[in-house]
This record gives sequence, structure tokens and C-alpha cells, in this order.
Amino acid sequence: MKKILIYIVFLILLCFLIPILFTKRNTVKQVATTEKEVVQEVEEKYDYGKYNKIKLLHTKTGEVEELDLDTYLLGVVSGEMPAHFEEEALKAQAVVARTYTLYKITNGSKHENADVCDSAECCQAWITKEYRLSRWEEDVRESNWAKIEKVVNSTKGKIITYDGKPINAFFHSNSGGSTDTATAVWGGTNYPYLQAVQTSGEDAYDQYNSEVSVNKEEFISKIKKYHSDFKIDFNKEDQIQILEYTEGNRIKNVKIGNLNLSGVEVRTIFGLRSANFQINIEGDNVKFKVTGYGHGVGMSQTGADSLAKQGKNYEEIIKHYYTGVKIIDM
Repeated sequence: MKKILIYIVFLILLCFLIPILFTKRNTVKQVATTEKEVVQEVEEKYDYGKYNKIKLLHTKTGEVEELDLDTYLLGVVSGEMPAHFEEEALKAQAVVARTYTLYKITNGSKHENADVCDSAECCQAWITKEYRLSRWEEDVRESNWAKIEKVVNSTKGKIITYDGKPINAFFHSNSGGSTDTATAVWGGTNYPYLQAVQTSGEDAYDQYNSEVSVNKEEFISKIKKYHSDFKIDFNKEDQIQILEYTEGNRIKNVKIGNLNLSGVEVRTIFGLRSANFQINIEGDNVKFKVTGYGHGVGMSQTGADSLAKQGKNYEEIIKHYYTGVKIIDM
């Protein structure tokens, strides 16, 4: 009787243990499979290591040159940002330039046989080492170039992503104190990582303030090149009126005579440094007082230097100017 009771207890325990053992085994297997799938997904999403070479179009000659990505970036960083800027600002520029390049490659270049060109008006400024060295004073050539190499090498492979993809990393010289959204400046696509943000200290740079003055006759002729039906009566007080500002304090729309123009168009017509301007009639002249330098979208280079002077590192600088992004290795 005692043996029968022992057998019964053993069978009952076995009935409980078998499901637990199999359940645990299946759970572990399922977790392992899930982790493997996640790893594969991340590798596929962030597999940009294959873009270690780029095709660069030289705009003056039309020739296309193949370069290592980081060799190309040496020419971009030295062409886009002054070497005397803080090291962390230069690092931010290196990561931004690398990201901008990858965005161009992965989203379709505007150049038929090249990924990017060497023009700042089209892609990014790029200059040769020899040209850059010739522009520096002899006593700083070696140290400046070593600094450029250091910031590119120390951020090797670093790119900025949003939702797993390289961002369209716009940058400019001086925001005038506040950047703007891409839609506010150009309309069209809204990039969630390109929001209006403020930066202190940019007024300490030469790029912050500028003025353009034209006489009334020249003012009319410049606008008529773009709008032949333009008319203005300078004897009336309401001929120039700001209609709307962007979030970053740039002029979005302005009434001039019989026309409603965007601030970006006025900037183009008169060659202004920025669409953040005041416009006044002073005697026989029309004067523009301009704040900032560039389109105002993305990272401000002088702002990056100002933040670096305040103790921010390159990752903090990047995340200040690009909202909700991650910095990852290619």
C-alpha cells in the first residue's frame, strides 16, 4: 500500500513538472529567436558601412573623383568651418557632413555620375589639402591640419539618424539667435528633426550683423528682373509692410508695392545674408539690416562654436540642433 501511494505521488509531480520543463524550453527558444530577429533588423537598418567611398564631382572641370569617405570629409570640414573654432564644434561639423553625404547617397544624388559635388551652393564646400594649407599662415598650417584630421578620425563612422535613417543634415553659418523649420523657409517636406531652436552667443560673431543699401532706382530695377509688373509709390507710407514672420523670426511674407513676396525671395533678389531682416526707406535709399547668415535650417556653425565654448560636447551640440535624433556608428 505504501509503494502504491509513492507511485501515485510521483505521477502527480511528473504531471506538473513536464509542462513546466517544456514551457521553459520553448520560452527560451522563443526569446532567442526574437533577439536574433532584432539583431538582424538593426543590422539591416543601420548597414551603412558599405558607403566608405564616394564619387565627387569637381564643378569647375566636370571630372568625377572617387575618394574614401573620411578623406573627402577632411576637405569638407576644412572648407566649411574655420579651424580656430572649438574642437567639439569641428567634431559636430564632421558628423553632420558625414550624415549629409550619406543622405545624398541613399536618397538619390542630383548628379548623374557622382554622389556629391564640391560646391557649397549645391552640396557641401570641399577643398584640397594643398589649397587649404596655402590659405593658412605658415606657423599654424601643421597644427590646423592636425586638428582637422583629429576631429574627423575621432568621430569616424558616426552618423545622425532619425527613425533608423540618416537625416537630411542641413547646416548654415549663423542663425541670428534662432534656427527655423525647413517648411518655414522652403515649404514642402516637413522634417520632424528640423525644428526652430535658439542659441545664445551668436551675436559675438562677424556673421551676425550685416547691411545692404540700394538707391530707389536700383531697388525697383532689381525687383523688376523677377517681376516685370512691379510698381511702388515711395510717397505713400504703406508701400512696405511685413505680413508674417516665421517661428525663427525670419520674414515669411512681405508686401512691397503691389507685390507680396516671401522673405527668401527678397533675400535672393538683393543678395542678403539671411531672410531675417529689417527694411527701411532712408532718403533716396532702401536699407536692409540683416541678422544671421544662411538659410537658418539645421545646425548653426557659429552656434555650434558658441555651445562648445559653453562646455557642450559634439553630441550635445548635434542633439541641440536636430530634434529627437540618435548618433550611431555606420
